[in-house]
Amino acid sequence: FQFFWLSLNGWLFGKTFLLYNQGLQYYYLHQMLGLGLCVSRASASVLNLNCCLILLPMCRVLLAFLRGSQKVASKKTRRLLDKSKTFHVTCGVTICIFSVLHVAAHLVNALNFSENYNEEFVTLNAANYRGEDPRKLLFATIPGLTGVIMVLVLFLMCTASTYAIRVSNYDIFWYTHNLFFVFYMLLVLHVSGGVLKYQTNLEEHPPGCFNLNKTLRQNLTVPKAFEELFLDYTTEPFPEDLPVPEPFVQNSLMRVCSEEPKFQSHFPETWFWISGPLCLYCVERLYRYIRSNKPVTITSVISHPSNVLEVRMVKDDFEARPGQYVILHCPRVSALESHPFTLTMCPTDTKATFGVHLKVVGDWTERFRDLLLLHSNQDTQILPIFQQRRYPKVYVDGPFGSPFEESLNYEVSLCVAGGIGVTPFASVLNTLLDGWKRYKLRRLYFIWVCRDIESFHWFADLLCMLHNKLWQENRPDYINIQLYLSQTDGIQKIIGEKYQALNSRLLIGRPQWKLLFDDIAKCNRRKTIGVFCCGPNKVSKILHKLSNSSNSYETRFEYNKESFS
Repeated sequence: FQFFWLSLNGWLFGKTFLLYNQGLQYYYLHQMLGLGLCVSRASASVLNLNCCLILLPMCRVLLAFLRGSQKVASKKTRRLLDKSKTFHVTCGVTICIFSVLHVAAHLVNALNFSENYNEEFVTLNAANYRGEDPRKLLFATIPGLTGVIMVLVLFLMCTASTYAIRVSNYDIFWYTHNLFFVFYMLLVLHVSGGVLKYQTNLEEHPPGCFNLNKTLRQNLTVPKAFEELFLDYTTEPFPEDLPVPEPFVQNSLMRVCSEEPKFQSHFPETWFWISGPLCLYCVERLYRYIRSNKPVTITSVISHPSNVLEVRMVKDDFEARPGQYVILHCPRVSALESHPFTLTMCPTDTKATFGVHLKVVGDWTERFRDLLLLHSNQDTQILPIFQQRRYPKVYVDGPFGSPFEESLNYEVSLCVAGGIGVTPFASVLNTLLDGWKRYKLRRLYFIWVCRDIESFHWFADLLCMLHNKLWQENRPDYINIQLYLSQTDGIQKIIGEKYQALNSRLLIGRPQWKLLFDDIAKCNRRKTIGVFCCGPNKVSKILHKLSNSSNSYETRFEYNKESFS
């Protein structure tokens, strides 16, 4: 997809380049600036397109609406919505690449404006005189100064978006990424300068024409026959009483003009490109602010093994589908920062409680845990409702869509989780526990890989309850549970008599993915199986590759992957 998008932008760059290179209205400007004009305008067209589209994947409410709307009935079409983050990143990379071209071209243009200053076309010049310092065009004009600041802002946003910085210090990524609003405001000012102009009177003054009342253009090469014919007038004003020779007028290389060229600045097209998406994004952010303005009521906080915290909440009129995620904001932790967490429990017709599981791995989650727990060193503590006054205010924005909503829309689904990546499937399992018959899903393969045995305790009770329920309803084959312990010194079991059903499904090592896919394909011939993964990228790539591979059982695998936008 990234290659296709870059190729499409390359095609747009080429078409715009030819337009400015061959367009007669840019003839005089092209004579002054050369290829710098073509490169700067072609890269600007690509930047306009990508600055317009990069905001759309961030409209989470719109994407969630489209995913849940009956108008998007095709699974394939809905899976395209799951690529929103990929599309956002691809647009960002494209903006960086063509910004380099745009800046380089304008540096050349600033130099050419200074060196090729033309006194005949004063309005066409951006410089005030020949030899003017090009740095004045960059730092003493609105387009130049805004362009320099935009480059700095873009540099900060791009460097802070790298994987190393996002993992080591998410705060830097969060705060620098919100500079996008400054970037767009500068962009609006940047295009209002009107530095580059085009000719408006092509009929009255064809480019390269012969002016009867003025000298020939400096760079005009006159045929020798005409030089001999007008030997006395090539450098003098053409006499008004002398008729113009017919061959001179009819020659295709030379035309007579009736007036001086007139130039006009382009209307800033960037407004057309970014105004719609920017307004849409701002309206959505306002809607999200109003929707999440009321804090939730925290009913309980549970500290699980391996630094995992479960928060259960209640909020009026809150509805969510299994697989969706929310964004939590706690002002006492950070005034501006917020983080997405997948719902592990969704509200139903019988209960209004919803919950999330979060792994304490950074500054934000550590401060959040310390505020929620009475003592941060507690291993297992359930705080009852009467202690709610101790909880800080927490605001919930969402819910938002994710690919795991589709797991209930396949007849057969394969769900693969790595560690805390099990959270999207927990809400699916909770939903099946409330009732599975109303969904299309008839068989679920659930694979969960953890490094330590304690991690399975996060949802061991839920798995056992679902297993017992299906046995009571004579559907033990509805769910196939496989638990893998990847790091261990020997045989271990999940402690507790009630977990015997899980201990019999606990395996040591890592899954043999190829054998697993072959076995699933053999048991589900000629069916379409949804593959859902939330775990390490290495595992994700393996599953993606196997899903695209053919098999002898005519079973088709459709790959889906968790990706917060």
